[in-house]
Amino acid sequence: MRQSKEQRVGIFVDVQNLYYSARNIYKAKINFKELLKRAVNGRKLVRAMAYVIKADVGEEHTFFDALENIGFEVKSKDLQVFVGGFKKGDWDVGIAMDTIELAPRLDTVVLISGDGDYIPLVQHLQRALGCRVEVIAFGKSCSSRLKEEADEFIDMDNQARFLIKREQRDIRPDNQQQ
Repeated sequence: MRQSKEQRVGIFVDVQNLYYSARNIYKAKINFKELLKRAVNGRKLVRAMAYVIKADVGEEHTFFDALENIGFEVKSKDLQVFVGGFKKGDWDVGIAMDTIELAPRLDTVVLISGDGDYIPLVQHLQRALGCRVEVIAFGKSCSSRLKEEADEFIDMDNQARFLIKREQRDIRPDNQQQ
């Protein structure tokens, strides 16, 4: 199945996966407005869902509101902190459940994550539910098998429109900004 204007599309964004990839590889933030525009690509949007982890840091509510204003339905859960300080926050099962539940109303599932844990999900969506699956992620940090399993892989690495460069500030050791 190729892309067409009549396709019904569902978009599922693993925000943490994208955030850390952009930060670690490019020292940048994600332009979610451009990302949503590319994911829809002129087709019929059924749902756009962004999955976030609440860590009670200052700017996160502003960020969550911005995602909603762009057109995402934001799903959040609290960061889990275990004895010994280990922290965990992921939406793998939640994203899988939502995509499977919505798949009967979709022609195309756009998974925005490079996490190889989604390979069985991609296979199930394609084989059992008949959906086209597109993966959008940074090629440098995306599972090679996930790229192969997708019907289409869109590499964010060479597309500056998906990035917002962080301000570069010189911070002196005495904490006075220059």
